[in-house]
Amino acid sequence: MSTGLRIGTAPDSWGVWYPEHPRQIPWDRFLDEVQKAGYNWIELGPYGYLPTDPNQLQDELAKRDLKLSAGTVFTGFHKGEEQWQRAWDQAVQVAGLAAAVGAEHMVVIPDLWRSDLTGEALEARTLDAEQWDKLAKGHDRLGKALLEEYGVKQQFHSHADSHVGTRGEVVRLLELTDPQYLNLCLDTGHYAYYGGDNLRLIQEHPERIGYLHLKQIDPEYRFEVLKNDIAFADSAIDVMVEPPAGIPEFGPIIEAVAAIDPEIFAIVEQDMPGVDIDLPLGIATRTRQHIFGCTSFARTR
Repeated sequence: MSTGLRIGTAPDSWGVWYPEHPRQIPWDRFLDEVQKAGYNWIELGPYGYLPTDPNQLQDELAKRDLKLSAGTVFTGFHKGEEQWQRAWDQAVQVAGLAAAVGAEHMVVIPDLWRSDLTGEALEARTLDAEQWDKLAKGHDRLGKALLEEYGVKQQFHSHADSHVGTRGEVVRLLELTDPQYLNLCLDTGHYAYYGGDNLRLIQEHPERIGYLHLKQIDPEYRFEVLKNDIAFADSAIDVMVEPPAGIPEFGPIIEAVAAIDPEIFAIVEQDMPGVDIDLPLGIATRTRQHIFGCTSFARTR
């Protein structure tokens, strides 16, 4: 068995946040550039960006020697029972497509308390006990259904400007949920955004680390953002920086997670909304070279 994690990338690292947007890179060029940058694994990205016909998607991936690691859905279970149908409608589309081409994971991102389009506050920044209970029960239900219906594992992604971002909030979610149905997509940048120590979380909850997003933040600019209450959507392209310019260091994290399970994915996911489409290829190539240069516990396949 290999001792290194499988390193991949995602549409987000090419600035893709939406199924369609005039400033985003065309999906076929994205796939070409992923191959050129030296990756073999990708995520689906926003549903509808890549082809949604499983046969077409499989063909497009195969001719570039690419494979799919995961899809992504968005949830708001803390808001109430009506959120179940919204989540499951997404899951049927995304998990159905992802599983059809071999993916075994679903990255689940909670709704933000602040709009990612306007920056306005949509609700309170923190949850009360009843909302936490709804959140946890909703994710356990989703994780169970994903596993039983599609053989796909739920990996929860804590996020800036969401209700689950700090160490205390992440740990509380773990305490309230069933490890059979929810583990973490530990996004190293988003966790560090609120001061989280990635290595400590890995060491204290090794059984709950199911997936990685590799990302670095500018540790000083982060405090400008937090102190001045700048929306993440407005700061993402500046606070999330090209490795190795930021924190945390990737090598120790990759090695700690590889010791838990070398089959875990480590997907480079640098937030670059609205970026010039000619920039990502160089950044993605250099990031891959940095990762393979800073640890021997990384592999392409």
